[in-house]
Amino acid sequence: MRPPRHGADAGTRSRRVRTALRVGGVAVAAALTFGLTPSVAQADPRRPSDSEIAAAQAAADAVATRIRELSDRLTAAQDVVDAAQADAAIALDEYQATQAAYLVAQQEADAAAAEAAQATADLDAARTDVIAFARRSYMQGSTYPGAAALITAADPGELIQRAALLEAAGAHRSDVFDRVTVLQAQAAEAETVARTSVETAAGLQEHAAAALAVAKAAEVDAREQAAALTTEQAQLETELAAAQVELQQLVGERAAADRTAEITRPVVTPPAAGIAPTPAGNPTPAGAGDTSAAQAAIDAAMAYRGTPYAWGGGGTRGPGPGQDPDEGVIGFDCSGLTQYAYGQAGVTIARNSRAQYASLPKVSSNDLRPGDLVFWATDVSAPGTIHHVAIWLGGDRILEAPESGSVVKTSDMRWKGYAGAVRPSA
Repeated sequence: MRPPRHGADAGTRSRRVRTALRVGGVAVAAALTFGLTPSVAQADPRRPSDSEIAAAQAAADAVATRIRELSDRLTAAQDVVDAAQADAAIALDEYQATQAAYLVAQQEADAAAAEAAQATADLDAARTDVIAFARRSYMQGSTYPGAAALITAADPGELIQRAALLEAAGAHRSDVFDRVTVLQAQAAEAETVARTSVETAAGLQEHAAAALAVAKAAEVDAREQAAALTTEQAQLETELAAAQVELQQLVGERAAADRTAEITRPVVTPPAAGIAPTPAGNPTPAGAGDTSAAQAAIDAAMAYRGTPYAWGGGGTRGPGPGQDPDEGVIGFDCSGLTQYAYGQAGVTIARNSRAQYASLPKVSSNDLRPGDLVFWATDVSAPGTIHHVAIWLGGDRILEAPESGSVVKTSDMRWKGYAGAVRPSA
């Protein structure tokens, strides 16, 4: 055997290196083969040293650690965006609830104002009667002009008849004064109710405006964070791809894929069968429900697949203009879609997601049926943190208006953050 030459012509010979590593530290094997000239027998492969094996294993572990860190950074960044979007949705929900209360209060204020106006008109009419009575009495020179009628009676029978008529007239005058007193009290009460109703409506309007400002700020912040995440995600994914290529070179394609999946796989646990979160508001469990109404709601919502998400948009009348920052966008937000869908099925439900959950019969997770509404919250034990609602289709599929930049669509069910379900048709 001719030993390999060293020196200036060393680069003319090829050197092939094959390294096989089993990731996870169970076993590592490596082989180094040196190329020889065709006329010379090939040398026996050299076993790698312990230090070479350790170095290769350390390199693979270092790359795997970097992949895990990058994946964790992506997850953390997404969690921040998800939390911001949930806060914005809760703030929007608060605004919608307050706005609904304001509209009711305004209707009550209008009704109270109408009652107060009618009471004032009735009081004015009664006062006119009193003034007319006083004027007649003054012009006749007595508050009891009937005395002359009694004196001029021709006989006792006529006297008795006139006395009875005068008594009735006196009772009428007494009724006029009593009516004025009652109407005066009613008018004062109606005025107080109207004034209180107006103040309540004005307070709720101010609260709604403040809630809308908070919700808008939260939504703008969430969108800015989402845009920043997109930039960061692109950078991290580039680094992640490079790290995965490096890992493939060290351990092989399949082993690298298995290891990457192992260290980046999200853990999602569906709720335990038959267990639903503690309900808020109406705790009544749902009955069998109306399958035709549920299907009608699904069909109504399905007809709008592809419609843009509009923050604060839509309702019983269908797609509607969103609130700023979605001003000018015609579409639905999550609860606007569900309210519209069930309105088309002849079932009236609240406009905002928390009120929908609080007011409707509850359904356990193992009894979900198509048409049920499913909810998500930042704290699944606190219904006050509910921020999203969708329509359950069955087969772990939902129909939803998910978020800004998206459209009404069907999606896979997400069990993370699942807060419970209700059945509007029950």
